[in-house]
Amino acid sequence: MIKTGDKLPEVSFSQLTKEGVMNPTTSQIFANKKVVLFAVPGAFTPTCSAAHLPGYITLADQIKAKGVDTIVCTAVNDAFVMSAWAKSQNAEEIVFLADGGAAFHKAIGLTMETGDFGGVRSQRYAMIVENGVVTLLNVEAPKTFEVSKAEVILAAL
Repeated sequence: MIKTGDKLPEVSFSQLTKEGVMNPTTSQIFANKKVVLFAVPGAFTPTCSAAHLPGYITLADQIKAKGVDTIVCTAVNDAFVMSAWAKSQNAEEIVFLADGGAAFHKAIGLTMETGDFGGVRSQRYAMIVENGVVTLLNVEAPKTFEVSKAEVILAAL
């Protein structure tokens, strides 16, 4: 599993934009920036939609006021699902990156197998990344939602 001090691996994500599906790479997203990245097991799922994402939407301005350039949400979903979820949550301040094949999450060692629920998914976590290097990593224990909350990340900034 990736840890504090490690550089993020170079992978491509999918992102639905006005121009269509784009495939930004890790270096394009994180180079020369301070980024808060949080991951959820799935878009539209209960804790993710009712608590995890809303916390980052509510605190986006305060997080960015601490010198964060970008707040990114990722999940093992496709770009269309991530875009629909963003729209349904009015999450204009968050960048939604799809990791449909779980390449990123496999590369950083933060996947979990959910069987018939959805197969391979991301674990729930949040990290602070500066110029591609992880400076804080908070991974949730299974079935918990404590250390990856927006309030916890804001306090750590």
